[in-house]
Amino acid sequence: MGRGKVQLKRIENKTNRQITFSKRRNGLLKKGYELSILCDAVVGLVVFSATGKIYQYSSHDMDSIIARYRNVVGMAHLNSHGSRTAEYWRAEIDNLKKLVDSLEARDKHLAGEELQSLGIREVKQLERQMRTGLERVLNRKKKIISEHINQLKKKKREHQEKNTLLHQRLQELDMASGLGDRLELNNTEH
Repeated sequence: MGRGKVQLKRIENKTNRQITFSKRRNGLLKKGYELSILCDAVVGLVVFSATGKIYQYSSHDMDSIIARYRNVVGMAHLNSHGSRTAEYWRAEIDNLKKLVDSLEARDKHLAGEELQSLGIREVKQLERQMRTGLERVLNRKKKIISEHINQLKKKKREHQEKNTLLHQRLQELDMASGLGDRLELNNTEH
């Protein structure tokens, strides 16, 4: 049985509103995580509660996602207005520097370095990313090993077939040689 349609309006009861916010926020963050894993998408979610508390999820570094967003929005704005000013290029350089710094920090974090600046949320996110990456690496390794084993099995079969043919040929030569020796013996006896 399906759910009834929920009327979208502000929930007046404060407790119910808080419970609904919590459930839907968690669902939204979970959907963001699933989207990033299933579709290899770069996802950044920011949710502010009515009290001003912030909740966020990012599949990568949030600063780099925001910088990328600003860059794309800035480019769309500039393209509609036509000209690019020196101020734009300075901002672009600053954004790229921040992005490079962010990516370098991310690389260090993935290498297990400079983790002291990370909070529990970032460490858990990093752990998820590393597990996903490790899983992909292990799957690739298994595939390579499996292909290598199949190639070795094929070579083994080919060598066994050649060995069998050579063995048969050797037996044929031995038989022909034995027959030749007997014929020679018969000729010398007469």
